[in-house]
Amino acid sequence: MTDPESNGSTDESPDTGGHSGATGAPGNGGEDDTGELPAEVVDEAERLTRLERTATDENEARAHADRRDELLAEHDFTARVREDDGDDVLVLHPAEWLEDGVIRTDRVEDTSRAVELPLEGAGDPDDWDEVDAHNRELVAEVRAQHGDVHGDNAAALADFVGNHYAKPIESLTAAELEEFRSEYFVRNAWPSEKQRDVIAESIELLYETAGEPVP
Repeated sequence: MTDPESNGSTDESPDTGGHSGATGAPGNGGEDDTGELPAEVVDEAERLTRLERTATDENEARAHADRRDELLAEHDFTARVREDDGDDVLVLHPAEWLEDGVIRTDRVEDTSRAVELPLEGAGDPDDWDEVDAHNRELVAEVRAQHGDVHGDNAAALADFVGNHYAKPIESLTAAELEEFRSEYFVRNAWPSEKQRDVIAESIELLYETAGEPVP
């Protein structure tokens, strides 16, 4: 984002003290009466930003950033990363505060509408390596119990989850699982005919191994 220079603009994001400014009404899982961000949107924006920062492929990083920006735009919010004493902070704030990519202080009426999320340090909430290790353990169990064809399909799903969502396989939503089956699996996994024939069964076996129902 372009750094502001003058005329009532600033790149100093309002101090919100974490998630409290825009997490939606407690317990309802949706937006509150003022239309602020639901908690799940805040969490997803943070997750996608972390994926963007750790991606080794430029196109993949851009895809994560675009997905985050589209999600926030649905709520008329936007995102920027601010350096704070050497640490990066993800700031989510109303898009209306911006003019030509610069925050205008004269448009900031309520700083509690913004959300600040530290992206570095020991306080990071997610351990991506640990999540991937968990998914790979499930793949290994499927392969050991049901053979290589199902194991290869399980590995393809673990690759998809690691590349796009970085969360436990059993936490996928029905829409995300459908994205895997209809897009990633057929275009990126290069499955054999045997793999294609049993993909539905492979998914069922994988979730059975995880002790969870298929979403």
